[in-house]
Amino acid sequence: MILIRKAKAEDAPVIALLGRTTFRESFGHLFSDPNDLLVYFDKTFEVAKIKMSLKKESNVYWLAFYNELPVGYAKLKLNSPSAFLADEPACQLQKIYVLKDFLSKKIGHQLQSLLLEEAREKEFQTIWLSVYVENPRAIAFYERNGFKHIGFHNFQIGKEDFKFSAMAKKLNK
Repeated sequence: MILIRKAKAEDAPVIALLGRTTFRESFGHLFSDPNDLLVYFDKTFEVAKIKMSLKKESNVYWLAFYNELPVGYAKLKLNSPSAFLADEPACQLQKIYVLKDFLSKKIGHQLQSLLLEEAREKEFQTIWLSVYVENPRAIAFYERNGFKHIGFHNFQIGKEDFKFSAMAKKLNK
């Protein structure tokens, strides 16, 4: 049974652990220096940082459970402009992370549906995201759901430089 609910500040440790685990599952093999990955984890998935992020009005998180086990989460960032979208007010689908063992359960799709619903309710016209260009599964997922490529940008973690595709979708009611 799948249950998805909005996350609260007390969920920060679970989100931090899910973030670390899912990121390692997806991208850990790309790091030549394992220490770079650990430094990134300590910075990005620190419990106190996530707790603060959960308290911000501009962030909305969801936590997904499968048979009561926490298996994924999603984050929507409201009022998040992109260099690829003129002066258009937009929100950002910042994260959809699901543990590999549960990808076949379509939890990512359910999380995305909740994100899109929230963005529409908040009357945003556009939602955008960044996806690693060498992650064909994720790119295909977003394309199937109406996202279109709008540009490229790079992101550096430690010694590694990653190329990302920015994608956007119009949120018509």
